[in-house]
Amino acid sequence: MVYVADSAKERIAEIKSTDNLTAEHFVRVSVTSGGCSGLTYNLDFDDQLKKDDQVFEDNGVKVVTDLRSFLYLCNTTLEFSSGLNGKGFHFNNPNAARTCACGESFSV
Repeated sequence: MVYVADSAKERIAEIKSTDNLTAEHFVRVSVTSGGCSGLTYNLDFDDQLKKDDQVFEDNGVKVVTDLRSFLYLCNTTLEFSSGLNGKGFHFNNPNAARTCACGESFSV
């Protein structure tokens, strides 16, 4: 399961409204190689499901990830912060053994 915090839910709703995205659009999360810790999170909106997609709904938000990425994202919570420590989406990932200082990459 991939979870969505209230802060992320609110920001996702704002973006969907501002960008005129339809109800069919969902949040696509993936993990790719890169970053200073080895793996990087990717977050985007999409409206097309792929063959091996894993689909979750939490807190009224549909989150989709590919099967390989799900192995890294299991039980992760998507959060949003607008504070002084950095504005943007971030991932609270219990599987990450190490993260970089900016929080955009991790390793397991």
